[in-house]
Amino acid sequence: SVNISILIVAVVIFLLVLHHNFLSLSDFLKRELSDSSPLGLQPIDFIPAAPQRLIDERNDKEISVVIAASDERLGGAIAAMNSIYHHTRSNVVFHIVTLNGTADHLRLWLSGTALKNMRYRILDFDPRVLEGKVQVDPQKADSFKPLTFARFYLPSLVPHAEKVIYVDDDVIVQDDILELYNTPLKPGHAAAFSDDCDSTTSKVAVRGAGNQYNYIGFLDYKKETIRKLAMKANTCSFNPGVFVANLTEWKLQNITKQLEKWMALNVVEELYSKTLAGSITTPPLLIVFYKQHSSIDPMWNVRHLGSSAGKRYSPQFVKAAKLLHWNGHFKPWGRTASYAEVWEKWYVPDPTGKFNLIRRHSEAFEAK
Repeated sequence: SVNISILIVAVVIFLLVLHHNFLSLSDFLKRELSDSSPLGLQPIDFIPAAPQRLIDERNDKEISVVIAASDERLGGAIAAMNSIYHHTRSNVVFHIVTLNGTADHLRLWLSGTALKNMRYRILDFDPRVLEGKVQVDPQKADSFKPLTFARFYLPSLVPHAEKVIYVDDDVIVQDDILELYNTPLKPGHAAAFSDDCDSTTSKVAVRGAGNQYNYIGFLDYKKETIRKLAMKANTCSFNPGVFVANLTEWKLQNITKQLEKWMALNVVEELYSKTLAGSITTPPLLIVFYKQHSSIDPMWNVRHLGSSAGKRYSPQFVKAAKLLHWNGHFKPWGRTASYAEVWEKWYVPDPTGKFNLIRRHSEAFEAK
């Protein structure tokens, strides 16, 4: 009877331990499920299971890529993302910034094509944040593009990231975006750009591109406010269409507020050059990042492909470029830009037919 009693006690103890372990496992699983909101981003439009090509040789480093996508240029953003997606095994998450009305079109395009397995987040940009900071000519209101200023608000767009890559919608990537992401930034630098004076593209005469290689091409040095900054007029400018940002440093230095300050001052004092070379988004960036930015490899922003319809680069050079940039008037989706066939390789036709129609209209206009 003593042995039976001992056996019963042992069984009871075993059951109590088993029950305790089960409860602990249950609590652990509950915590895991509650903490596993994908990437910590809300809302996530589509975060699928990792495709097999990523599982085979997985790199778990998450790379945030921000790209603006206006409805009339949506095909450009699609091609850019497709080229990035197919050249890396890294865990890339696209943060696609749009205006109201574009998001539904974009979702249909992505979900109805081979890009359905991409990881992305669609964000609506509120143009009201630009009130009082951008002077819009009422006669040219249609030419105002609010999304060009989305890059000023990176910490708000990607609040959980420490580092992001920003790219324009008129680029094609031909190498692993991880290399660009790993660009070293010097201590105290919030961003890395491609410097114009040192760039590969500056070694080529760019007709029709304007004076894009130094500060005097963007800022009015006759204005006292600009002169007081003591920025040398012949300082190399940089191209803000492709850059890497350290968002920890960006927030620490309040870069967004600094940019907004110079935007608002320009509305009052007209600080930008009258013969402005490039977009109106560049001047405030040049001021805020004057001698306070790191450099990216110039092959990661081979630009001016859209400055004219002619081919200024050799086919061998274009093939070697890590990123091609059609900044300028001639866009590859219009088919009149140089090396449009390279862009065409990465373009995914719009299943709704809307962008394809825009392209046809554009080609007809350019043919006249």
